[in-house]
Amino acid sequence: MTTIARGLDTLTRDALTVLQPGFPGTTAPDWLLRRLGEGLASVGLFGRNIASPEQLSALTAQLRAERDDVLVAIDEEGGDVTRLEVRTGSSFPGNCALGAVDDVDLTREVAYELGRRLAECGVNLNWAPSADVNSNPANPVIGVRSFGADPALVARHTAAYVTGLQAAGVAACTKHFPGHGDTAVDSHHALPRIDVPAEALAERELVPFLAAIGAGSRAIMSAHILVPALDPIRPATLSRPILTDLLRRDHGYEGLIVTDGMEMQAVAATYGIERGSVLAIAAGADAICVGGGLSDDATVRRLRDALVTAVRTGELPEERLADAAERVRALARWTGSAPESTGEPVPDVGLVAARRALRATGADTFTPLTDPPYVAALTPVANIAVGDETPWGVAAELARLLPGTQTGSFSGGNGENGEDVARAVLVAAGERQIVAVVRDEHRHPWMATALDTLLTTRPDTIVVEMGVPQAVPRGALHIATHGAARVCGRAAAEVIAGP
Repeated sequence: MTTIARGLDTLTRDALTVLQPGFPGTTAPDWLLRRLGEGLASVGLFGRNIASPEQLSALTAQLRAERDDVLVAIDEEGGDVTRLEVRTGSSFPGNCALGAVDDVDLTREVAYELGRRLAECGVNLNWAPSADVNSNPANPVIGVRSFGADPALVARHTAAYVTGLQAAGVAACTKHFPGHGDTAVDSHHALPRIDVPAEALAERELVPFLAAIGAGSRAIMSAHILVPALDPIRPATLSRPILTDLLRRDHGYEGLIVTDGMEMQAVAATYGIERGSVLAIAAGADAICVGGGLSDDATVRRLRDALVTAVRTGELPEERLADAAERVRALARWTGSAPESTGEPVPDVGLVAARRALRATGADTFTPLTDPPYVAALTPVANIAVGDETPWGVAAELARLLPGTQTGSFSGGNGENGEDVARAVLVAAGERQIVAVVRDEHRHPWMATALDTLLTTRPDTIVVEMGVPQAVPRGALHIATHGAARVCGRAAAEVIAGP
């Protein structure tokens, strides 16, 4: 079934097998193909690797020509975090919208359709869904990536998502264990800390992961978070008490444990990626995800050699590395035998979900626009998981319905206060109807001030909240989309411009 690894001993092949590196470009570089021949079993895809479904299919075929059972992983949550549609915005509204609808059949259908599209392009492992309970509204990195703040709701939709995705033949990788929802720090930049008792974790953070295990999630991704109630010393990715004792022993999980990106500062800044990778495998992780920011052969060699050296010096038991490598191969065998999706494409299921998730306050007295408005996007700094290359908002969809629509992007990130932003919007808009589009207004004081100022001067302003709707609805019409995906923008535009 698999191309036999060339010229390397078992230990070195196992060290390559547990790595999930990224790479640059839309075709596989020679070094990556060579490593696949030597034992590398997984690759990770990001937006930089994808130009079109046809190109992606050609890329995955190129990888499989070298190793036919390669795990091709992707970070495709739908909604704000999309790689398949990184340049256009997603056809799926994301978890927060699905949680707002709270129809598990719909969630399953959305996940199945997303999985079908991935499988059609040759992708067989998805680093999704996010099972994090959005218990901290100030969370800068989870937000609309979560199904919601209620553990039971998140659990049932996590299970439905896993079931739908895997029914399409794509392995789910439920994340970020033991739960990244109660953090106020983005682990891409620093190490978050969750100071809650173990009992509270069991009643809240862990509930969706138990549902994912019950649904048969083939993989689980660890979080780079410090949870002192479980391990006061090391973050979850590097913690034996969390990965081996809690996840494996206590919860009976037998699938693949994948780390979050090891180049993220929560681990890299303290331990370094080589030391961190050794500690992660020793703690119970099976696959080292690296490549969101590091994507070259030198990185693969460094990590391979660090693992081999750790075994030879006795720091890492050889049987632990061998067990991790075998779990990677076991997942590859599952993807090879998983039934192909047989359902018909459902191209509009994401739009259906986005329309159902929309909540409009003031719609009963609102008259749809007939003249093209001015759309002011009050734009926060994007977190790394979402990225700033994916378009968002309602302007493009409103321009389709109301040709002549104008737009501008405004930020409070360069020292401008909210009043300055509002004055700039008013000047740019002139006499046009203003549509103010925000994301997570409750987390950005400048944004709230800008809206207050706009509404004082122009009380007819329409407000579209495309993040987590925590702020009090206001404006002539307030629309909460529960996500910033392209389909969320379309659903909002349909309300503003009328059917």
